[in-house]
Amino acid sequence: MQRINDDIKNNNFKQIYLLYGEERYLRRQYKDRLKNALCQEGDTMNTHFYEGKDVNVGEIIDLAETLPFFAERRVIFIENSGLFKSGGEKMAEYLAQPNETTYFVFTEGEVDKRSKLYKTVQSNGCAVEFAVQEESTLKRWVAGMLKKEGKRVTENTVNLFLLKTGTDMDNIYMELEKLICYCMDKDVVEEADVEAVCTNRISNHIFDMINAIADKQLKKALKLYYDLLALKEPPMRILFLIARQCNMLLQVKEMKAKGYDNKTMGSKIGLPPFVVGKYVTQASRFRTADLRNAVQKCIEAEEAVKTGKLNDVMSVEILILSVFPA
Repeated sequence: MQRINDDIKNNNFKQIYLLYGEERYLRRQYKDRLKNALCQEGDTMNTHFYEGKDVNVGEIIDLAETLPFFAERRVIFIENSGLFKSGGEKMAEYLAQPNETTYFVFTEGEVDKRSKLYKTVQSNGCAVEFAVQEESTLKRWVAGMLKKEGKRVTENTVNLFLLKTGTDMDNIYMELEKLICYCMDKDVVEEADVEAVCTNRISNHIFDMINAIADKQLKKALKLYYDLLALKEPPMRILFLIARQCNMLLQVKEMKAKGYDNKTMGSKIGLPPFVVGKYVTQASRFRTADLRNAVQKCIEAEEAVKTGKLNDVMSVEILILSVFPA
């Protein structure tokens, strides 16, 4: 990211940029920064946008070979093309020696670093990965956004906020906007404010459902399930998330037994350390054998639906009532 910032600051640009990775918010932010720096405002003659896996590479190359119209450069933005996973050979050949007045900005969720196109961009341009941000970075970002609005917040409140939003910066930004509006007349954002306006992710509902099952509160667990159905969540997605939760609890329990700390466990299962702490606590309420059995029951429930033995709504109901021994 600093490389792009330096290029913009120094007005010294690469001809090719590739912005890739899981963090959509940052990809979009840096694409917009490059657009504002490379393109004249309102210049539709020399600024072009392509999106999707059906982009016509030949058409793009023909356009790239056309000199800009009363401008310093022509800029082509290509998004979610899939060319960095397959079918990018022709583009790679062209980008080895592109028209010197044409600039490219690619934005992709996933890339294959072994592909010819990726290697070409890496050699002749600038490839920047936007990964899921670390917990400390997200905390600073949230606190900084609130500070700009003249509001203070404690670390505990930020932790609660991130537990609700997850690590996706798009979601964090939207929930922050809601929180700021709700706290318009307040100097300090409190946990009660977060509870009042911030939306729980579906994974939080699943977490609460597993807690209810552990507490033998099956009526509560079923209510959480019906709440998700009312929100139009497909039963099979709920089943997948229950299975995922049980599997992650099993992994956490086994790693904890081996002496791993939260940070190490988080890096292995793709969760920030402050979330892993919740999983460690929840996993401690179950025996390893019970968690293995729960994962197996999730597999059996999915098979029952696929083979027509049960409908999807009923299969999840039965799973909730039987996933862990009484």
